[in-house]
Amino acid sequence: MSVFQFLKSKSFFIQVAIAIVGLLVFIFALKYWLGFSTNHDQKIQVPNLHKMSLEDVDRKLKELNLDFIVIDSASYNPNYPKKSVIEQTPESGDFVKEKRKIYLTLNPSKYRDVTIPDLKGRTKRQAISQLRSKGLNVGTNYTFVRDIGKDVVRGLRYKGKILNSGDKLPLNSIVDLVLGDGKGN
Repeated sequence: MSVFQFLKSKSFFIQVAIAIVGLLVFIFALKYWLGFSTNHDQKIQVPNLHKMSLEDVDRKLKELNLDFIVIDSASYNPNYPKKSVIEQTPESGDFVKEKRKIYLTLNPSKYRDVTIPDLKGRTKRQAISQLRSKGLNVGTNYTFVRDIGKDVVRGLRYKGKILNSGDKLPLNSIVDLVLGDGKGN
């Protein structure tokens, strides 16, 4: 029997019909199963979790049958309580299904630490620029020491204590400069 005769035979058409019916049954069964297993048409509105502590978040999300994951903390924001939620994904008001994970970003308990650079021998303007680029503020209480260089950095102070290069301070700390007065030998 040649291929062309087989394509014209009654058994070929019966097999094609069985394959089409089987495919349709499979598609409808898959559609029904997916609708059931994915909780189709179920939606839970995500609550606003901003400024809430982790304990409050845990209690609120358990009531709604949702989970959460804490991702790395962002920069410290003084407008939010320490260790409270500052960002969430998905956003509040979005609709999700049960057991969905809400990703939370927490407010750290303090500003991150900044390493003090070596500024000895730099000019006042260079030191101020470098300290500001690191996220530190420069105070206006300059201390002058007898030195040949005028406005040359001879040290740094934080709340009266002498700082060395490599020391760490919280971001936005106020650092005072110790400068040369230009009257030394």
